Amino acid sequence: MSECRRYLVRGQVQGVGFRSFVQREAVTRGLCGWVRNLDDGRVEALVEGPVGILADFEGRLHQGPRWSQVCAVEIVEAPLGAPSGFAIL
Repeated sequence: MSECRRYLVRGQVQGVGFRSFVQREAVTRGLCGWVRNLDDGRVEALVEGPVGILADFEGRLHQGPRWSQVCAVEIVEAPLGAPSGFAIL
């Protein structure tokens, strides 16, 4: 069963390769969606895939890449329909 989730990641997550990290983690797991920087310093991602794989992906979001410092990850259910593939916007 697939779900779609919107993630809002807060902390030192811009300028540290966070979007590339998210894309790499998603593609490795066969997830679809996109990731982008927000003007307020957060990173937003819309990700769709099997529930168990999303749980694993969420764990990686909390860790982030080496130079990041994740303070919080807000998770909101979203309607299915993420684009195929995974894009950095």
